[in-house]
Amino acid sequence: MACILKGMDHLSYPPDLTDKEWHLIEPLIPRVSKPGRPRKYSWRAILNAIFYVLRTGCQWRFLPHDFPKWKATYHYLWRWRKEKTGERIHTRLRERLRVALGREAQPSAGIVDSQSVKTTGVGGERGYGQCTTVIWKSIP
Repeated sequence: MACILKGMDHLSYPPDLTDKEWHLIEPLIPRVSKPGRPRKYSWRAILNAIFYVLRTGCQWRFLPHDFPKWKATYHYLWRWRKEKTGERIHTRLRERLRVALGREAQPSAGIVDSQSVKTTGVGGERGYGQCTTVIWKSIP
């Protein structure tokens, strides 16, 4: 399923960002403010690796070798979670989509559906007690 893309030094996987998606997300990624050694991997490569793990469910240590190293990828995911970068990207993209659809950027109402989570119709304790053991032993 993977294929080599021109101009890229790694394989392409289904969860990889397209050029159009990347151009939407790139300006939303925070820039490094403090000086230090230059990054070894591009932001796009890091995001593609994160999306690969999320989409396939593979363990971090089993990330294919043509992605950035798993520790670097996980480091940025952890850092972006802490800084709420994902939430900011999601909010900006949602607002942009709503405006493109002719709506207000911010939703005016929310809906909670009480039927979304199914629960058991029987309340109380459940399990195997003394009575259930007796019933099961008496069934031929």
